[in-house]
Amino acid sequence: MRKVILMFTLAALSLTSCGTKKKIAELEKQNKDCQDLLNSTTVKLNLCLTEKEALNQQNDYLKKNNSDLISNVGNMTTLTKQGAQNIEKALETIKEKDLKITRMQDALTKKDSVTLALVTSLKSSVGISDPDINVNVEKGVVFISIADKLLFKSGSYVVSDRAKEVLAKVAKVINDKPTFECMVEGHTDNVPFTGNAILIDNWDLSVKRSTAIVRVLTKDLGVKPSQLIAAGRGEFIPLVENKTAENRAANRRTRIVILPKIDEFYEMIEKEMKK
Repeated sequence: MRKVILMFTLAALSLTSCGTKKKIAELEKQNKDCQDLLNSTTVKLNLCLTEKEALNQQNDYLKKNNSDLISNVGNMTTLTKQGAQNIEKALETIKEKDLKITRMQDALTKKDSVTLALVTSLKSSVGISDPDINVNVEKGVVFISIADKLLFKSGSYVVSDRAKEVLAKVAKVINDKPTFECMVEGHTDNVPFTGNAILIDNWDLSVKRSTAIVRVLTKDLGVKPSQLIAAGRGEFIPLVENKTAENRAANRRTRIVILPKIDEFYEMIEKEMKK
């Protein structure tokens, strides 16, 4: 009987031992699978963490870039407004300059028109057929040049009767323009003046001839003294070289410079330039 019981016991232990080993093997396999899964998951987790860090950095960059863009948009808006204002100011400046140029052109045109009208009037009054009387315009100024043989005897400053006829025509033009100024210039050749108790040289002679004509214009022909300027230029501004008698005769002359309010035109132009 004991033998039978012992055999059953051994058989049971044997079966139990086999079952335990199988269970252990299964558990070991499960443990290995779990470990493999854990390792794989750890690798994926680390990869995800790395990607997350990269994404966070990219997100920070995009935020900053977006902020910069917003700031740039604001700056661009400001710059655009400033640009528009600058363009508007530039256009206003151009308009102002165009207006100034137009005013200056009008002033010059008006001056030229007045000068042309004056020359026409003078040529009509004085007569342009006489070769000893020349009316012309130089740099916007009207000049009447009268040869000395029509005005004075050689070395004299006494105005001749023939001169008074010519000066009467000039006086008529001056009297018709009461706001104009006239400068009477005396010119001589380079032959030295011998001198006398009154005159010393050609400069004295040119001045004396100028004042003599001014006296005729004012006392005999009714020109206002305030319109006249007496000036002597002597021999120092010749028309031609004093090499021949003919040239010296051309240089001996009286020139009447008529100023048709040119100063006012130039003052207006200068004021426009200074603005």
